Amino acid sequence: MSNDAQVTFLTQEAYDRLAAELEELSTTGREEIAKRIEIAREEGDLKENGGYHAAKDEQGKIEMRIRNLQALLKEAVVGEAPESNGTVQPGTVVTALVLGDEERFLLGSREIAGGTDLDVYSEQSPLGAAILGLKEGDKTSYQAPNGKEIAVEIVKVETFTG
Repeated sequence: MSNDAQVTFLTQEAYDRLAAELEELSTTGREEIAKRIEIAREEGDLKENGGYHAAKDEQGKIEMRIRNLQALLKEAVVGEAPESNGTVQPGTVVTALVLGDEERFLLGSREIAGGTDLDVYSEQSPLGAAILGLKEGDKTSYQAPNGKEIAVEIVKVETFTG
């Protein structure tokens, strides 16, 4: 697997939920927004037609979400969350001391988290990249986008249970 493609771990439940959203947006969502645009277009002058412009903006957002979901689902690795062996990897729940404060979060895609209240950090984020592969008890630091050095200590790594 090349490092160029961004692979996202998804549980089967998350994959099914996102596939259903894609299906809904690709069919009903597109049909509804096309009707709204047509109705707004019939109201006359498009330059000053707020309903038309709002519908076109919404259409752009729907199309972007469709493209994002298609790419995500195409590259997704579907299965159970990786069994925690104490090593930070995508799909694990990490408890870490970040600047001395304990934080608990999921490493991976926000799409995995679904209805949980966990914060999510991508493995490509500065924090995610710094801790990927570390074990419980390991310490590291990373440079935040503002240039500040952030100290991190891995306290616990758990299996994500959704």
